[in-house]
Amino acid sequence: MTDTSTAKTIVTFDQLPSLVGTDLGTTEWFEITQQRIDQFAVAANDDQWIHTDPERAKDGPFGTTIAHGFLTLALVIPFWTELFDVEGVTSKVNYGLDRVRFTSPVTVGSRLRMAATIDEVTEVKGGVQIKVGTVMQIEGGERPALVAEFIARFYS
Repeated sequence: MTDTSTAKTIVTFDQLPSLVGTDLGTTEWFEITQQRIDQFAVAANDDQWIHTDPERAKDGPFGTTIAHGFLTLALVIPFWTELFDVEGVTSKVNYGLDRVRFTSPVTVGSRLRMAATIDEVTEVKGGVQIKVGTVMQIEGGERPALVAEFIARFYS
């Protein structure tokens, strides 16, 4: 993938059906710090040593701590808002996810960014649903950290 980020795409509700196949580009890079991992561990009540104990993790399978997969997944939302917005709607809803895969561990100190493409647009009662193909890239990594289909709904 290219090393350039794109500007935020802002559309109106009426433009949504025409966006199938639109490449939204990539977000800015975001560093995964031990502090963020620790904060997520508290919020998720998941303090497994592979995430929260840097000394023990030195001897673990990755040589350091790694981010929780669900921390990586949670970043889809702030990255999504960096890439896309719809004006003139009464409500915006994160409807769900399809086909989520954690394809590579995210070690502490890694930098992530998300690439997104609008794969599908369908009408739903009172609104429009979009399915977005997302790929969470690791700077310098051979494989992405996460591949998922994100689903959002917009109501007029």
